[in-house]
Amino acid sequence: MKLRALSLAVALAASGQTFATETDTKAQLDTLSKQLEALQAKIKQLETANEEQEEAIEATAEAVEKTSGLAEIVNKVHIGGYGELHYNNLDGSGGASDKDEIDFHRFVLMFGYDFTDDIRFFSELELEHALSGDDKPGEVELEQAYIDFDINDSVTARGGLFLLPIGILNETHEPATFYGVERNPVEKNIIPTTWWESGGGIYGEVAEGVRYDLYMHSGLKTSAEKSYNIRSGRQKSANADADDFAYTAAIRYTAIPGLELGGSFQYQGDMTQSEDPEAGSAFMLEGHAAYQKGQFGLRALAAYWDLDGDGPADMGADEQFGFFVEPSWRFNEEFGIFARYNFWDNQAGESSIESEKKQYDLGVNYWPHAQVVLKADYQIQDNENGKEQDGFNLGIGYHF
Repeated sequence: MKLRALSLAVALAASGQTFATETDTKAQLDTLSKQLEALQAKIKQLETANEEQEEAIEATAEAVEKTSGLAEIVNKVHIGGYGELHYNNLDGSGGASDKDEIDFHRFVLMFGYDFTDDIRFFSELELEHALSGDDKPGEVELEQAYIDFDINDSVTARGGLFLLPIGILNETHEPATFYGVERNPVEKNIIPTTWWESGGGIYGEVAEGVRYDLYMHSGLKTSAEKSYNIRSGRQKSANADADDFAYTAAIRYTAIPGLELGGSFQYQGDMTQSEDPEAGSAFMLEGHAAYQKGQFGLRALAAYWDLDGDGPADMGADEQFGFFVEPSWRFNEEFGIFARYNFWDNQAGESSIESEKKQYDLGVNYWPHAQVVLKADYQIQDNENGKEQDGFNLGIGYHF
């Protein structure tokens, strides 16, 4: 009896232990299941965050790529310009008129683009005298639009519309770079600044500080009606007659700091573009020097034209000549003074014609910034024909 009771007790104990074990296992499984669900949720959360992070990285990369592309384009673009406002108060005598006027003489924008390191574009668009068209006094002019191609480290080819490398001012005439409100009358009437043509050629250096230019381009077109005047012959590449091209060669020496020596030569087969049998070929010679030593500066230039044919000879225009000398003193970065003697004659071939012109200029420049200038000068003319304008000029200019 006792043995049977003991067996029953053992059986019940074993049954209770089995039940408890099954209960614990179920609880453990429930716990593991919940942990697994939580782990799966965390993994899904991490996957979602990773996808969002990858999308953000891709978007950032695209933005950086676009920004880099835009920066690359911006670095290839070059923008500049200059302008000048003039006030002239001149008293006329000997038949010359008075001049009392204010004029925004020039407003210029420059735009360039580097296609590659070796191929570059440059342009210059100018509005003269503030208004143009409808009988207004001004003009809209495309002064430059050319492409440079580097052939090697020392030779570059140029093609398009460009300023000729003649004189001091023709290529570099921003207001803050020279003395005097108006550009000097010698380069204006003899060279004639500003002078641009269409064509092509090459430039480069034959040695350090020695530059040359060689171009073939459109030429001048003057006439007897214009007294074969050089300045009146500019065609400005506007449907320009091209029966006769012109050829320009120039050389410039800048190896010594503060000194520039330069010269140029031009030849044209017919200055009237074959429209005047009484006129023929022409050549020009020009030389100049610019020197700056400390506070002292000096500029000098001479230019000479020789026109062939009986037409120019009859008017004395077969020889046209001019020169100027301009000493200056720069007190500091802000103030400078200058004096200039100008002589020019567009009918120097005939001594009986009263065509010699002289002008004396005295003035001051004030630079509140290296690229901004205020100017004042006084001019006195001494012309052989007695027609003179004397008085003062004021100006403000800038370039960037």
